[in-house]
Amino acid sequence: MAYKPKADEVMAAPNIIPMADIMLVLLIIFMVVTPMIQKGASVERATVDNPKDMQDADKEDAIVIAITRDGSIFMGSQKVDQSQLTNLLKDKLSVKQGDKTVYLNSDKGALYGKVVAVVDEIRAAGVDQLGLLTEKTQKKGAPAAPSGGQ
Repeated sequence: MAYKPKADEVMAAPNIIPMADIMLVLLIIFMVVTPMIQKGASVERATVDNPKDMQDADKEDAIVIAITRDGSIFMGSQKVDQSQLTNLLKDKLSVKQGDKTVYLNSDKGALYGKVVAVVDEIRAAGVDQLGLLTEKTQKKGAPAAPSGGQ
């Protein structure tokens, strides 16, 4: 009779160490990338000494209108024409429940006349609460925190 060695028992417990390593790497990636995700168009905001904190501008359903340095207007991430802005805002506000504040995120290099024209379009849509998003002026060695002024 031939000798047949016995095979090892099947390991019933899963090895979770590689899974934990992968999860930690994913956690670190998400922690690094999340602050970089920006809602709407990328603008360099004006800096002020005493901004008013506007946490509602970060909400998912907040209406944020951005004006870039070259004068382009964005509602969220969608580029819009200035002539369409009032009608689009009216449509969006009629659907929105609760707070109907509109936030203006303007580049500090945008033309003043363009910003005033957009504010006029926002007011023509019937908006009473308008938030102007700004950055807090940096002290030496301190990072800027996004905030807003009204």
